[in-house]
Amino acid sequence: MEDRKRLFFYLLLAAQLCLSSTQVLRIGGIFETRESELVSMDELAFKFAVNNINRNKSLMPNTTLTYDIQRINLFDGFEASRRVCDQLALGVVAVFGPSHSSSVSAVQSICNALEVPHIQTRWKHPSVDNKDTFFINLYPEYTAIARAILDVVTFFKWRKLTVVYEDSTGLMRMQELIKAPAKFNLKIKIRQLTPGNQDARPLLKELKKDKEFFILFDCSYHMASELLKQLSSMGMMTEYYHFFFTTLDLFALDLEPYRYSGVNMTGFRLLNVDDPWVASTMDKWAMERLQGPKQESGLMDGIMTTDAALMYDAVFMVAVASQRATQMTVSSLQCHRHKPWRFGPRFMNLFKEAQWDGLTGHIVLNKTDGLRRDFDLDIISLKEDGTARGVVEGGSRLTKRWIKIAVWNSYRGMNLTEKSSRENNNVTDSLANRTLIVTTILENPYVMQRKSEKELIGNDRFEGYCLDLLKELSNILGFTYEVRLVADGKYGAQNDKGEWNGMVRELIDHVADLAVAPLTITYVREKSIDFSKPFMTLGISILYRKPNGTNPGVFSFLNPLSPDIWMYVLLACTGVSCVLFVIARFTPYEWYNPHPCNPSSTLIQNNFTLLNSFWFGVGALMRQGSELMPKALSTRIVGGIWWFFTLIIISSYTANLAAFLTVERMDAPIDSADDLAKQTRIEYGAVRDGSTMTFFKKSKISTYEKMWAFMSSRKNTALVKNNREGITRVLTTDYAMLMESTSIEYISQRNCNLTQIGGLIDSKGYGVGTPIGSPYRDKVTIAILQLQEEGKLHMMKEKWWRGNGCPEEDNKEANALGVENIGGIFIVLAAGLVLSVFVAIGEFIYKARRNADIEEAFCFFYGVQSRQFQRRGSNSSSGTSLSTDLESGRLLGDDTE
Repeated sequence: MEDRKRLFFYLLLAAQLCLSSTQVLRIGGIFETRESELVSMDELAFKFAVNNINRNKSLMPNTTLTYDIQRINLFDGFEASRRVCDQLALGVVAVFGPSHSSSVSAVQSICNALEVPHIQTRWKHPSVDNKDTFFINLYPEYTAIARAILDVVTFFKWRKLTVVYEDSTGLMRMQELIKAPAKFNLKIKIRQLTPGNQDARPLLKELKKDKEFFILFDCSYHMASELLKQLSSMGMMTEYYHFFFTTLDLFALDLEPYRYSGVNMTGFRLLNVDDPWVASTMDKWAMERLQGPKQESGLMDGIMTTDAALMYDAVFMVAVASQRATQMTVSSLQCHRHKPWRFGPRFMNLFKEAQWDGLTGHIVLNKTDGLRRDFDLDIISLKEDGTARGVVEGGSRLTKRWIKIAVWNSYRGMNLTEKSSRENNNVTDSLANRTLIVTTILENPYVMQRKSEKELIGNDRFEGYCLDLLKELSNILGFTYEVRLVADGKYGAQNDKGEWNGMVRELIDHVADLAVAPLTITYVREKSIDFSKPFMTLGISILYRKPNGTNPGVFSFLNPLSPDIWMYVLLACTGVSCVLFVIARFTPYEWYNPHPCNPSSTLIQNNFTLLNSFWFGVGALMRQGSELMPKALSTRIVGGIWWFFTLIIISSYTANLAAFLTVERMDAPIDSADDLAKQTRIEYGAVRDGSTMTFFKKSKISTYEKMWAFMSSRKNTALVKNNREGITRVLTTDYAMLMESTSIEYISQRNCNLTQIGGLIDSKGYGVGTPIGSPYRDKVTIAILQLQEEGKLHMMKEKWWRGNGCPEEDNKEANALGVENIGGIFIVLAAGLVLSVFVAIGEFIYKARRNADIEEAFCFFYGVQSRQFQRRGSNSSSGTSLSTDLESGRLLGDDTE
């Protein structure tokens, strides 16, 4: 009897041990099904997680996890309530799903009443009163997602953004971004997709027309897949657009149709794909999915979505929490009795305390509300893969793949990954094997029509500096190009309404990718398009006819000194002569006795009469001197200073005389922009709607404002259509052309009748134009700098600018002087000789008349004296004395000379 009792005890103990080693734990899942899918992705992930837990006994060695699955229709909250009551009656430790908000609320209220954890993996707006004490959600908390969106927008430094959302919940997720304009100087436009209509092309067409290049889409991955197709059909999948999708499943979309486009795309990724265990789990998932029915279109085959990964992690969190729960029993619960599960609060606390490194990163729940507030998001961007190249049409083309550029943490914010911060892709990566549309304009020598007997097509139609530059850029960056002439033949300027034309307009409208032409980098253009670093520097100058040379005149010997100087020299000579005359009269040392042998004579003389003083000054000026020499110290000082003055004047005159006698002088009517502004006889202007015209139009300098007023008042004649028309006008009419110095240099090398007048009015450069935000600008800049360092830009300019050249005036050999050079000297000599003859005749006549007057006076006085003598009876001696006196030239009664 005792043996039987002992045997029964051992059997009972063995049965208890057997039951304890094979404990069964049931979880419930309520999943909504769509018409397009037989089994939802959440249900597949739910089963996949349970099977993996049961296969791997390391997590739950003594427990077998089973499930009960209920399927309901969308938006059927009543059916969801009935099915969750059925599951609770079976006895479950947790309820998963459903996903739609109306069904979720019905299930949540029942779970709260019966104290059974309700686990969600979809975004749900939290309740205001926080009464959902038995609610768990592994989906990242929505306010953190809102901060992540704002951080990404500020990271890219966008100043203009269009937000397109699918439903009202999107506005809740965008609340941080909507508040941003006040802080970050951000302009935001908000648009909504038409509810229930997947055709977004009317909205996309409007965005394209408004040139909205930075667009944020808040929508599900189903809608994102449709949007990508429609964006492609609208021609918006280009490098000028940047699309930011907030869905966490962007990485799972099939990008095969867009892998060779230049589109910029950014999104979030919650899955930690860098972890080997995660990658292995995703591979197992993919193998199972590829063996089953095909997934919905738009996703890559076999890819695991974020919702599936969250469901997988949620099931594993139940396993981790149950492993810590000892002596926990699951009882059947009835909805109509309202008797809660007695282990519910304990299991709920264990669930919130559990941590797990799952497919979606490290999972930590907030112990207060059961939400996931601490998580990491990978910021992924579609980048060229420089190593993976696919063979397409016989050539290699760059493919695109998702690259993690940063990691965003809900507490630490954004942190650039080490790879992206050190990433230094080859400059050719994003341009290799791409065909770019290049707009340009015919302008010698930049772009010219190639002359050929054969009919040329494509890029072979053109040649010039810009074509050589394009070829060099193509060799460095690896792109091909198609050259097109700008439709309206203009460079690009704004009208009064702010609308652009010319090449700038084509870049703004994305008709062209590059503008390679003599396109000047200006402030107003830089606000509408982007420019590379300048490939050529220059400035505005004046093109005018070369003035006709004038041979030196017969009186060119006077040219070394200006008329003012000649006048000052004459005045100086006159002044010095007068000063010398006065001082010589004043000083006693310039007076002397003309009869040194008669010391008692009171007669004294002074050599520096007024005429003699002038003769002294002229002699010194002519470097010949005179017989007159100053004796007094004061007069010698005057003479010495005058000699020094004449030395400098004659030396300067002699130094310049040779140049003025031998060089052909150029007499230009204008020498600078100031000369142009001061006159109206010579008409001047620039190319209409060009950078030169814009410079004068926007200038605030008075001279240039005056010039623009002149040009604008004569727009029909002053402004020309292009440089060729302006050159023709310069040659045929009295017209001055304001244009770039490099063009003037090229033109004057080929037409010796034209020349540059004055210096540079400003300083600027030519650059390669690109649309705003173009990814090509920086790469073109690097290539231009490389060409500059290699000296190729200089060699290309020498190739196209070097012409036959014009004879240099400075290199002319000196010619023999002819009559036309120094004939004036002979004229002066002849005039001097003739003048001397006439002066001599005048002197002779003057002297003859004076002698006749003297003889007449002699005869008169002689007759008077004779009559007196006869009356007085004077003696002969008196007559002799009178005769002697008369012969000596003295009149009767004169006592002095």
